[in-house]
Amino acid sequence: MENLVVAIVILAIVAVSVTKIVIEKKRGAKCIGCPVSKSSGGCCCCDHSANE
Repeated sequence: MENLVVAIVILAIVAVSVTKIVIEKKRGAKCIGCPVSKSSGGCCCCDHSANE
């Protein structure tokens, strides 16, 4: 029974996370976690060149 509860909680967290990402992408956010991605300038403070 405990395993079922843990599985349901994990699935709920994943579902909420995916839903948040989809909603933010539809709103036009470039970086989901970036606080300035929704600003009117449209620039993101994330340095994507460092990731490559």
